[in-house]
Amino acid sequence: MRVSRRKWLALASAAAVDLRAQGVASRGVKPMPRGKPSGIPFLARLTDVAAKAGLTVPNVYGAVDHKDYIVETIGCGCAFLDYDNDGWLDIFLLCGTRTANVPAYATNRLYKNNRDGTFTDVTEKAGLHRVGWASSVCVGDYNNDGYDDLFVTYFGQNVLYRNNGDGTFTDVTREAGLVESGAHPRWGAGCSFVDYDRDGHLDLFVSNYVQFDFAEAPKPGENLNCTWKGVPVNCGPRGLPMGYHSLYHNNGDGTYTDVSEKAGISRKMKSYGMTVVAADFDNDGWPDIYVACDSTPSLLFMNNHNGTFREEGLLRGVALNEDGMEQAGMGLGIGDFNLDGNLDVFKTHFADDTNIVYANDGKGNFEDLTNSSGLGVETRYIGWGSGIEDLDNDGKPDLFFVTGNVYPEVEKQLASYPFKTPRIVFHNLGKDKFEELIEEAGPGIAARHASRGAAFGDFDNDGDVDVLIINLNEPPSLLRNDVTGKGHWVKVKLHGTASNRGAVGARVTAHYGGKMQAREVLSQSSFYSSSDSRLHFGLGSFTAVDLEVRWPTGKKEMFRAVPIDRLLTIVEGKGIVKQTW
Repeated sequence: MRVSRRKWLALASAAAVDLRAQGVASRGVKPMPRGKPSGIPFLARLTDVAAKAGLTVPNVYGAVDHKDYIVETIGCGCAFLDYDNDGWLDIFLLCGTRTANVPAYATNRLYKNNRDGTFTDVTEKAGLHRVGWASSVCVGDYNNDGYDDLFVTYFGQNVLYRNNGDGTFTDVTREAGLVESGAHPRWGAGCSFVDYDRDGHLDLFVSNYVQFDFAEAPKPGENLNCTWKGVPVNCGPRGLPMGYHSLYHNNGDGTYTDVSEKAGISRKMKSYGMTVVAADFDNDGWPDIYVACDSTPSLLFMNNHNGTFREEGLLRGVALNEDGMEQAGMGLGIGDFNLDGNLDVFKTHFADDTNIVYANDGKGNFEDLTNSSGLGVETRYIGWGSGIEDLDNDGKPDLFFVTGNVYPEVEKQLASYPFKTPRIVFHNLGKDKFEELIEEAGPGIAARHASRGAAFGDFDNDGDVDVLIINLNEPPSLLRNDVTGKGHWVKVKLHGTASNRGAVGARVTAHYGGKMQAREVLSQSSFYSSSDSRLHFGLGSFTAVDLEVRWPTGKKEMFRAVPIDRLLTIVEGKGIVKQTW
């Protein structure tokens, strides 16, 4: 593979010793000048309806007004999933805890969709009550019984919940062979179900963040990695030992085997791992694995088709930014923003730095388009949950991300770095250009929170993309999307037969108006979260659309002139078996 000058710069920068006096990577860049408003209307409006929907219990994550330890700052994810297969998205919210005075309501929560815009808390009935430092959730049907299961990562022991198909879940971590051993607890971070060997059974990749121990952790201000802009803050991740990452092979009998070394996910490949996305980035029909990493180069494991991987993040241009510098990678939005049939990447970062958009050339090589696309105008906020989603159904996927600081103490001394900050939409204008929107996108965007995880899905089945958001020490946000205009859409639900039952890793490419848009069924994306497995395509004014489905086995099926403005259910080998509108 030819290595460009930019990538050689990246390699050199990654090898350099970083002496900046702060615990997290931030380039200290100034925002680019903003141009004149485009005048192009954004026909979506997002409103927070969480309280009306019955989502009123606060998330708990560390102390409210100060954070002594990094474990209190990172927060957690959430999921849209249809756990009871009734065709309506339910909600799963992760939760943390505190070092003292833990509220009684501190637990993960499952909410059942009542199909009328409201939800009912069924946590206790479902058997999902659990207190701890939860990190991320990934969704997949690991035992191919037709019901989505849950894997939840923790600072401490990760948990595999089997969906029993009757509204309840069972903790099967031990019997599945996923109990961790060692002198110190691991900090499970991102996770993703993935059928990396295409045998029809979902394997599992887990990233780990830092090696952390309350008894040994330095105190705020104790060393150079415990300050930010001169203010004493919690320490890390720099200065703390890095985590390593794990790959578990599904044995097809309900158990897993750790194949991390055998597969090339070496323990020597340490980093501050965060969100994990498994998707086919080089279009060879086999899933690759991308890990957003905090203050270390992000990792892209390319699938060798023989049960092993090779790490090529630097060579392929997604480890660092175009200046060859590490960034504080947190969230990963995956989609096809430029409508060329390839999966692009939108990655969120720290304050005083740009979030980044990488365009995929179709062979798994990426180009940083951050400044040329218009994203460089925004550097004020710390970005977390993110997505490449067509919010206004105009046929061009937009960029969305939530924000929130990690240092509540800083705002008192530096008012320009508030703890609670707004959400951001970058409206896709076409031709690789975006325009930042805040107030123009609705009150749910302008509202200020310290947000973390975000999941995308159509909870009210009205044909647009809504957003579920975790807010630290506050109730969640549920942003209902109300789209005006005449933009069309189509949604696709896939069921595998020879492939894994939930079709994780399947790709649908929609062809409309001389363009094409690719989406894949992902187990995790955004920040530590799992979104609607039904793939949504905005079509704009176009009414003619063809769909190409590539199943995880590699088999392809073509569906021409499909009906629009509805949900199509497609079963592998049987075609479109149901239409819902």
